[in-house]
Amino acid sequence: MFVKEIMAEDIYFVHVPGNRTHALEIMREKKVSGLPVVKNGTNELVGVLTRTDLVENPDEEQIALIMTRNIVTASPDDDVKEVAAKMIENNIRRVPIVEEGQLVGLVTASDLINKALWKMDIQVPAENYMIQNIPTSWEGTPLNVAFEIMRYYKLKVLLGLNNDGKISGILTETDFIEESEVVSERTVHNTSVGTEGDKWSWDSKSVLYVIKNHLKFSDKTIKDVANTELVIVTTKTSVQECANKMRQRNIEQIPVIDVEGDLVGLVRAVDLIKAISD
Repeated sequence: MFVKEIMAEDIYFVHVPGNRTHALEIMREKKVSGLPVVKNGTNELVGVLTRTDLVENPDEEQIALIMTRNIVTASPDDDVKEVAAKMIENNIRRVPIVEEGQLVGLVTASDLINKALWKMDIQVPAENYMIQNIPTSWEGTPLNVAFEIMRYYKLKVLLGLNNDGKISGILTETDFIEESEVVSERTVHNTSVGTEGDKWSWDSKSVLYVIKNHLKFSDKTIKDVANTELVIVTTKTSVQECANKMRQRNIEQIPVIDVEGDLVGLVRAVDLIKAISD
């Protein structure tokens, strides 16, 4: 199967010069987590901008200073196995498709799941591709704390647990962004300078005002925001069935439980696509 058979051609993108506010509006409106960046007035690909880029750089407004410039790309005539391998090797979820430097399409991990993997008869169990070190927190945890837990694990998802220690909901990076805003905070730093031993000297004071942007979350908890309509698989669920569940529900990650119903891992689209190149 070739890339041109599964790539999205009607894609959303942003231009440089441009600003983060406009990019975030597009991401929220179109419900996407990343955007190719092209040079203004052309389709020349110059970068990729993700929600994570925006989160990690709240002080920067210009897209050109936030976006990733070292872009991994593919051609419409490449095999989908090559694109899957590039995603895995570079730990990315999307690959812009270019011809002669011009943006012509986009392939995401979800595209590989929804248009290719679910059709493949791969009966290998989910436990072969799941990750086990996943962020979890009590469902009553405030969002600001939950967000820091997710960031500590360097993942884009967090699972909420009820009082019995069972999964009660799932939160993605997108959910956190929807419940936050960028605010400016000013801090004051005083410094004093004087001449030691000179009783006639005046101490001079300088005041330094530092303005820093950061994410501020609503007062909600995990339980207030998490998606509670969970799709769950077992360690023995096949790769093909996992891919089909993702396709049907338009999701990118599924919690994995053992035969006793205890949480043992998480299988993500970026994990499952390894089965394409294996």
